[in-house]
Formats: sequence, structure tokens, C-alpha cells
Amino acid sequence: MEGLMRKTSKLVVIAGAVLSLSLFAGCSSNEPDPAQRAVNAANQADQAAARADAAAQKASAAAAQAQAAASRVEQAASDAKAAADRAEAIASKTMTEHHPMHHRRHHAAAEAAPEAAPAEAAPAPAPATP
Repeated sequence: MEGLMRKTSKLVVIAGAVLSLSLFAGCSSNEPDPAQRAVNAANQADQAAARADAAAQKASAAAAQAQAAASRVEQAASDAKAAADRAEAIASKTMTEHHPMHHRRHHAAAEAAPEAAPAEAAPAPAPATP
């Protein structure tokens, strides 16, 4: 009977060991061990850093494009101001040259024939249509 008890206790120990290993393996398969969790966290951090680096590069490129566009707008504004200044100078020169001449003619015509001035101001009759 002593042999049977030994065999039975060995079987119980082996069965217990198998049961505890299967339970341990079942529990550990649902949740990774701390080392695996650390590896997973490191991988996630690495991926996040790569995404952040890509976003920083895109932002830098966008900033460079915005700066170039601002420079082009500033140059266009400067060109427009220079064109406006030239147009104003031309208009001023044109008005100075022609206005007094026209003004003198008007005075000369008014002095020569005072009655003719109001007649000139009246509109001409419309031409007859055939």
C-alpha cells in the first residue's frame, strides 16, 4: 500500500504541476509580462517620435513656403507702389502741361467774344438719321 501511496502522490504532484503550469500559461497569455509590456511601450514611443518628426518636417516646409509667399507679396506691394508713384508723376506732369494751356484758351475765347461763350456751352443738335 505504501507503493500505491507513493505512486498516487507522485501522480497528484505531477497533475498539480501540470495544472498550475496550464493556469500560469493561461494567465500569462492574456497579459504580457512586464518585459514584453516595456518593449511594446518602447515601440509605441518610437512610432510616436517618428510621427512627431514627420509633422515637424511638414511644419517647417509650410513655414518656409509661407515666408516665401510673404516675400513675394511684399515685393508685389513695393512694385505696385512704385507703379502708382510713376502714374501719379505722369498724371501730375500731364495736368500741369495741358491744364494751363486749356485754361488760357478758355479765357482768350471768353475775352474775344463774350456772347459766344454761352453758345459754345449749349449742346449741338442731334444729326438727323436717314
